[in-house]
Amino acid sequence: MPHLHLCFYAAFTLSALGLAFHRTHLISALLCLESMMLSMYIALTMWPIQMQAPSSTILPILMLTFSACEAGAGLALLVASTRTHGSDHLHNFNLLQC
Repeated sequence: MPHLHLCFYAAFTLSALGLAFHRTHLISALLCLESMMLSMYIALTMWPIQMQAPSSTILPILMLTFSACEAGAGLALLVASTRTHGSDHLHNFNLLQC
């Protein structure tokens, strides 16, 4: 396995582990999601270069667009939940209640 692939896999795995084990604040969960998306974006950007494809694909740009939308929605959710609940602790949220 090339060193570059190992770095991308390690970054994605560490982000997923951070999302799974550090569930105290909403902002830390959002940061883990963003780092997962960033590692996937960099891997998709480097993939045509690794495969020596003559043209680049539109997939990294599309993924970056969705990542920006996800970040905006996550920050809006963070602001709304902080205003209503007073903090961003995930144990304060009751997801079954409207």
